[in-house]
Amino acid sequence: MTSKTDAKPREFTGKHMLAICVTAFGIIIAVNIYMAVSAVRTFPGLEVKNSYVASQQFDTRRAAQEALGWSVYASAVGDQVKLEITDRDGQPVEVASLTATLGRATHVKDDQKPQFTFDGSAYVASAELAPGNWNIRMIARAEDGTEFMQRVILHVQR
Repeated sequence: MTSKTDAKPREFTGKHMLAICVTAFGIIIAVNIYMAVSAVRTFPGLEVKNSYVASQQFDTRRAAQEALGWSVYASAVGDQVKLEITDRDGQPVEVASLTATLGRATHVKDDQKPQFTFDGSAYVASAELAPGNWNIRMIARAEDGTEFMQRVILHVQR
């Protein structure tokens, strides 16, 4: 009859090491696959159809936009989004047209198209905003036809 103290201790074998390695790498691979699938599923898509063609006019559009001397600031109070466009002297600018998409940087499911109206000093629109970071991708057209495109970051706190 043998007692517990006489029992031989279990050895750590190559099979044990193999099982640990396979389990650890299996978890890493599973997490990577999950993250890749999530990233592809939530990607909002392309900004332009042909990046080469868009790059050919980039410097010209940028110079025209910078010549306007506009600055843009976004803020939110309650369910109102305010978009302030000012000139070099800090005076409000009333544009010929303004379109904007308000959404998250990571996905498009919360995207909104607010209808901004000029109140004499800024553009104001109603929007449903949860706390966090938002992007306003705006396109404004100056009276002379110059297009002004900018992504403005909006921080919403509650």
